[in-house]
Amino acid sequence: MNGLDWPALMRAGLVGLRLPPDQFWRLTPAELRLMLGHGGGLPAMNKAGLDALLVAYPDKTQGERDDGS
Repeated sequence: MNGLDWPALMRAGLVGLRLPPDQFWRLTPAELRLMLGHGGGLPAMNKAGLDALLVAYPDKTQGERDDGS
């Protein structure tokens, strides 16, 4: 047994999402989970994350002028 609840997944895909069987069977379990609203990915970046990116990848290097020289 692989740990997947196939009857529940089939019900969710075929009945809940109204997928045709051929589309359902072409999906990976991860794709089906995303379609069902589970595991949507990374949370939105907050200010601390943006500040860290600005420090790591500044728009200008120290002493650089606006005209790029």
